[in-house]
Amino acid sequence: MATQSAPAERVSAFAWWKPALFFLVTAVGLWYVKWQPYYFKAFTAAETHSIGHSIIAQAETHPFQSAIDYSVVYFLAVWKAAVLGVLLGSLIQVLLPRNWLLKTLGQTRFGGALFGALFAIPGMMCTCCAAPVAAGMRRQSVSMGGALAFWMGNPLLNPATLVFMGFVLGWQFALIRVVAGLVTVLGVAWMVQQWVKEPDILSARAKSNALLDNIPSQQTGGFLRRWASALWWLFWSTIPVYILAVFILGAARVWLFPHADGIIENNLFWVVAMAIAGCLFVIPTAAEIPVIQTLMAAGMGTAPAMALLITLPAVSLPSLVMLHKTFPAKALWLTGLMVIVCGSVLGGLALMF
Repeated sequence: MATQSAPAERVSAFAWWKPALFFLVTAVGLWYVKWQPYYFKAFTAAETHSIGHSIIAQAETHPFQSAIDYSVVYFLAVWKAAVLGVLLGSLIQVLLPRNWLLKTLGQTRFGGALFGALFAIPGMMCTCCAAPVAAGMRRQSVSMGGALAFWMGNPLLNPATLVFMGFVLGWQFALIRVVAGLVTVLGVAWMVQQWVKEPDILSARAKSNALLDNIPSQQTGGFLRRWASALWWLFWSTIPVYILAVFILGAARVWLFPHADGIIENNLFWVVAMAIAGCLFVIPTAAEIPVIQTLMAAGMGTAPAMALLITLPAVSLPSLVMLHKTFPAKALWLTGLMVIVCGSVLGGLALMF
């Protein structure tokens, strides 16, 4: 009896190091990539009322040159966070107990979306860098609502972005972003959860995952082997399409954001147009602030700015494509469309006041 229980006792005794290692990597990675740089950037925003030039400020007329220029600027800005996102998305599959995730983010009720939004706040990632983490969550049978709320909550509920926004655009913009961001994150995640049926494969995976949690790692390939497999799958399922989509959108920047002074007027047409453009386009964390600042200085109205305030950071075409293997297509289409609706409604309300 003692001999049979020894392996299980050893697994139980040393299981603590897995979640401890995950939270250590998460804290160190976020401190290096996000928390420390944003702490000093907040002082810059307070002193200069700016956090840098708009990433779309350089107007291009040739799509291919625009694609190259934008891709270089964009990836130089996000590569550290992108690496961290892939790392965390793979580690979450092998270090965190699945029952932890299923009890919180695995809920199919509103509570799953709420937990996803809460867990997103310290992440502060852009939509593309948070996508690999959301993909890793889905591989662990996390509900669509929980994963979507985490994914969209990272950019929309980013506390550092709110601070930058207050100093640069004004605290009224920051307050509107808090309220509209919460409504968008929780509302979209919950509605997609209700309207899209989970594939049967997820319930089967959850059952098999529960069984695997009780099997010693030596019998399931070992930690390093399982992590390498998760990392390899996550990288090849997200990064190549990510790079290609960013290049294509860099070319489309020529048409998505007109630079002529005064062309973006304060009317419903431009509210919807900017909501669609913002949903498609891809930006680094907090880049919506200098984009809106630059376009408003060129004559863009407040209503289209409100639409961009939500849709630019919330989702993007590359991030939607990155999740095509872990979410049903219907869920991704609905997410994009509802984000456009949220941005359009906010812009429409701005037209009324």
